[in-house]
Amino acid sequence: MRRVGPSACLLACLVACGGDDPAQPDASPPPLDGAPDASDLDGALPDAGDLDGASPDATPAGFGAVTGQCGVLTPTELDGTTPLWFQGDFTFSERYDDPLDRPQLTPGGQYIVAMPNAGGSSVFSEVFAFEWLARCEAATLIKTETEIVYDVVGKKADLLVAIDERKVGVSVTRAMTFPFGQPYTLAAATALLDRKLDDLQLATAQVSAADRWSKQMLAILAYDAQHAAMAMTAWNQLDAATRDDTILVVAVTNGDDLFIYTDQ
Repeated sequence: MRRVGPSACLLACLVACGGDDPAQPDASPPPLDGAPDASDLDGALPDAGDLDGASPDATPAGFGAVTGQCGVLTPTELDGTTPLWFQGDFTFSERYDDPLDRPQLTPGGQYIVAMPNAGGSSVFSEVFAFEWLARCEAATLIKTETEIVYDVVGKKADLLVAIDERKVGVSVTRAMTFPFGQPYTLAAATALLDRKLDDLQLATAQVSAADRWSKQMLAILAYDAQHAAMAMTAWNQLDAATRDDTILVVAVTNGDDLFIYTDQ
């Protein structure tokens, strides 16, 4: 496994987002303006260099401050099969208020928050996992959870995004405990990662040819650095088959961030 360089703080998010077996919608909403057409994602870009070029510089403005290394994902990482993880922080000076604060989101974030969710209390975690990827890795939204088409109805990814003209299937989760602030255990982190990664492997195997992604990603939003550390430890202890061909993004949320974990 390859680890991308450290950031100022750990970042993670590990509580399952959405239901396990949501029903497919009868019809998909119209695509987001400016979202890449699936047919445009088959080509590969030239190699953009190695991870030493990842930039910790300021990311585009939006709701909340993104810090940590950005520009990590290049064609080299996206086309490879070696498991990879990187980390950062997402700091909120105030609670997100929807729809008042919606204009501060990226176009993809605005689309996600406006669309029906497949179940569970996970809308804001999915929105801000995407915001992280959009602002830090220039990801663009292709489809939301209820729009992705599968050959077999079963486990689902939360988002289908494009990074460097590659399709990436993203599962979003949160690392947190109840009551909030209680220590996160390695056993809890391991159980969550095992389940989410197994589900993501199934979604990858069952997605339709039209929506098939070339890379899968688990995006974790972590309640604090201790939760993130447990998630990282669990990841490092998983067997190779469970982590195979997967990118792990762990983001620690800070400040007025409770809305991520309550979806309110």
